[in-house]
Amino acid sequence: MNVRKFFQSFRYAMEGILTALKEQNFKFHLVSAIIVILAGLLTGLTAVEWSIILMVIFLVIGAELINTAIERVVDLASPEFHPIAKQAKDVAAGAVLVFALASVIIGLLIFLPKWF
Repeated sequence: MNVRKFFQSFRYAMEGILTALKEQNFKFHLVSAIIVILAGLLTGLTAVEWSIILMVIFLVIGAELINTAIERVVDLASPEFHPIAKQAKDVAAGAVLVFALASVIIGLLIFLPKWF
């Protein structure tokens, strides 16, 4: 294995994350994650609760990265409007929404009993 290529792949991945940071929805998920982490610090979560919260945060951010990649590829493949291209983008966005809704439910299940 070429060590130089290995470390180059991390650079490409960071470029991808920086590209996604320009997206409004990615910024929203990142700000939400920071708020949840601060709430967790103030609430005093257990190690298991932290594991669940962090896993959910990274799943949502990962889903948003995949959604951004799909949107870019669809835009490249179909620069003009096409109903199937729209469907592909909508389904990818829907997947992010499912992850985000699940994360809200999981967050409520963890935080509400501690707060009330």
